[in-house]
Amino acid sequence: MATFDLNINGTNQQVDVDPDTPILWVLRDSLKMVGTKYGCGIGQCGSCTIHVDGSAIRSCSLPVGSVGNKKITTIEGLATDRGLNAVQEAWLEEDVAQCGYCQAGQIMSAAALLKENKNPDDAQIESAMAGNICRCGTYVRIKKAVRSAADKMG
Repeated sequence: MATFDLNINGTNQQVDVDPDTPILWVLRDSLKMVGTKYGCGIGQCGSCTIHVDGSAIRSCSLPVGSVGNKKITTIEGLATDRGLNAVQEAWLEEDVAQCGYCQAGQIMSAAALLKENKNPDDAQIESAMAGNICRCGTYVRIKKAVRSAADKMG
């Protein structure tokens, strides 16, 4: 066990866990932040996507011991005091979610894309979102929501 000081959604959090514990389980079990979902456990499905210093990262395969002073943003941290993030708004407007399980990871990947590329084309959207699996197959609505969010932000 070790003590880690983490910056999560702009708030400093302290946890006592094994350094090899994936940040997913630190978020869910230690900090009770359950928006980030467990999917496959091997970084392949994207359900556990968070931002680490603004980049989309699979939290199920990221040991807490490797995070250091980096800033972590979870789905809970995307919204601001002014309301939902543009990506979250677009997700609702386009009625993307069916079962909803993968949507936090999908939204986090889309938000990371739009932070780096304000006006992605379809190929760029597909490439950025390729690591996120949706069992319900809402890929057409996901792409439409990413385009809509880009329009809102642009």
